[in-house]
Amino acid sequence: MIEPKQIQADASDQMEAAVMYLDDALAHIRAGKANPRILDPIRVDYYGAPSPLANVSTITTPDARTIQIQPWEKNMLAPIERALINSNIGLAPNNNGECIRLVLPPLTEERRRELAKQCKNEAENAKVSVRNARRDAIESLKKQIKEGLPEDAEKDAEAEVQKLHDRFVAKIDESYAKKEKEIMTV
Repeated sequence: MIEPKQIQADASDQMEAAVMYLDDALAHIRAGKANPRILDPIRVDYYGAPSPLANVSTITTPDARTIQIQPWEKNMLAPIERALINSNIGLAPNNNGECIRLVLPPLTEERRRELAKQCKNEAENAKVSVRNARRDAIESLKKQIKEGLPEDAEKDAEAEVQKLHDRFVAKIDESYAKKEKEIMTV
């Protein structure tokens, strides 16, 4: 028989993973100011092996609208520029022979709304994951009744799982509201 505390801990871990995934997904959505994390998915051909951009260069944000990429080896400028052009980040690289600069254009009102909608979808997906973790935990608890768990202990554990669910949904709402405010601020 699985202990109710173990089922709650497993549900909590799954819910925490959903929140962490949401935070990561929201970090990759451009909010009008330079954030080096939008370059995380970009891979550069480094001596025949695709490597993350951060592994072959230093990425900085000298101001709110600029991302600067300084390769560690000068011969990496062309592959980095090619990788940026082929990526779908929507920014044109500016190569000055020493480093590459990406200038982020100001967001239009329509684009801000699209990004806010994208954030809302990510938040809703995270909520669905949290609900699924709650459902799985409650199903496991109900199965434990058949294996000898007292009903009152099952009901108490179910109430704890619901409290976990509510706490993680509140975290998701908070993350979404923060990101939406960041996007909609001009």
